[in-house]
Amino acid sequence: MRKLSVFNHISLDGYFVDKNGQMSWAKAHQDPEWNSFVADNAKGGGELMFGRVTYQMMEGFWPTPMAKEMMPEVAERMNNLPKIVFSRSLDSATWNNTRLIKGDLVSEVRKLKEESGDDIVIMGSGTIVSQLAPAKLINSYQFVVNPIVLGAGRTMFQDLPNQLNLTLKESRAFGNGNVVLTYET
Repeated sequence: MRKLSVFNHISLDGYFVDKNGQMSWAKAHQDPEWNSFVADNAKGGGELMFGRVTYQMMEGFWPTPMAKEMMPEVAERMNNLPKIVFSRSLDSATWNNTRLIKGDLVSEVRKLKEESGDDIVIMGSGTIVSQLAPAKLINSYQFVVNPIVLGAGRTMFQDLPNQLNLTLKESRAFGNGNVVLTYET
């Protein structure tokens, strides 16, 4: 059975997007140590999963010359890894190696987890996280806590019907102020 994990940036006050739905603040704390971690993390492989909004944001950046110049290893992985996008409104998914799934999110993810293959990583996509967490389909969460307070925004666990208990498995602090926390369910 494939495992499903989440990788997402959050602010100190728990938001993954600001009040305008943006995540540009998550790129504000770059340094060589952090960039090395990101490049190494991208080597992990697996299949990437997105909701429509995050998919369109990623598709608009990673295939560009700017992305390839700024972070060549990450751009190469993002563009070549297999990807899944869940959307009721998209008619097609044109980013390299992407398949579009329009069915019921929870039942489709159950099927995906039963397939053979690499593990799956949800990137961004708070709406997907908030629907899959109560269904207990997510095995682990990796949060990058950024040293910023946004004051308003949206949390990944918007409208979570019940408490979600997690176990801390690893933590790592970086010189730029970012802290990576890894939790399992």
